[in-house]
Amino acid sequence: MRSPNLAFGKLIAGLRQSVGLSQEELAERANIHRTYVSQIERGLKSPTLVTLLRLSSALETTPSKLMRQLESELGLQPGQP
Repeated sequence: MRSPNLAFGKLIAGLRQSVGLSQEELAERANIHRTYVSQIERGLKSPTLVTLLRLSSALETTPSKLMRQLESELGLQPGQP
């Protein structure tokens, strides 16, 4: 299975780019450090629940939409870990 951290990072980077934000702008909107955004996007860090909420708000989406996209990217079906 593909790394969830890498898949989540790719998802965040794609969404950030689609709304035309730099890593610095996303970090400012989410009230997190720019280097942390970079680490998330490269799959080096796994965000906390609070960070997930901040990122989703900054990207004008919901945590549940992010998770559904991640599940789809990972090819997860209901009932799979």
